[in-house]
Amino acid sequence: MKVGVTLPQFSDRADLAIAAAREAERLGLDGVFCFDHLWPMGQPDRPALSCWPLLGALAASTSTIRVGTLVARIGLLPDPMLTGALVGLSAISGGRIIAGLGTGDRLSRGENEAFGIPFESADRRRERLGEVAAAVMAAGIPVWVGSGQDKTVGLTRSLGATVNLWETEPVRVAELVSSGLDVTWGGPVGSGVGEAAGHLTTLADAGASWAVCAWPDSLEVIAEAAASLRSRD
Repeated sequence: MKVGVTLPQFSDRADLAIAAAREAERLGLDGVFCFDHLWPMGQPDRPALSCWPLLGALAASTSTIRVGTLVARIGLLPDPMLTGALVGLSAISGGRIIAGLGTGDRLSRGENEAFGIPFESADRRRERLGEVAAAVMAAGIPVWVGSGQDKTVGLTRSLGATVNLWETEPVRVAELVSSGLDVTWGGPVGSGVGEAAGHLTTLADAGASWAVCAWPDSLEVIAEAAASLRSRD
């Protein structure tokens, strides 16, 4: 199982996230990921770096680590622009981009409405996600579809894409893996090496192909936990 981290993106300073990505690469982690939020969830008074210029800077500032969205939300950009952004970043990064895509949910409605962006029905957002995912996959870019909802999982299966689960119990990971899907997971894994290693081991045993750890107190802790997991193999 590969191990990545989300980056410290809820700031007005891009240098923190870029330095973190370089350090993650130096420590041997497999990927760094950006959210696609206009502000931290439920905190509209705090800053959030736009994922697209940040991803471009990350692609140019690293050389081996995978770089991705977790997840890019349908509707914040016009669909052709979203597809073009991912294809362009893939070219800049030498094919290291992972396209995490999602429909958003009721918790993200406020972001859309604050900026005058329509928040369409769940079925319409899912339909658009399928169209963008198909176009991105046709360009050779791996797609992770965020959501454990049955309709979205069904769409992911029809596309041949990967399911991404956020803070979901390992039993759900195992259930989807046993049904033939590739599954990645994201969320907090704990603060110490032992706790993080235990969480990663549980996810690996459930069949997850990736674990993306929420921005940790220490990248070294995640790197040590990942090394512990690799030594088991």
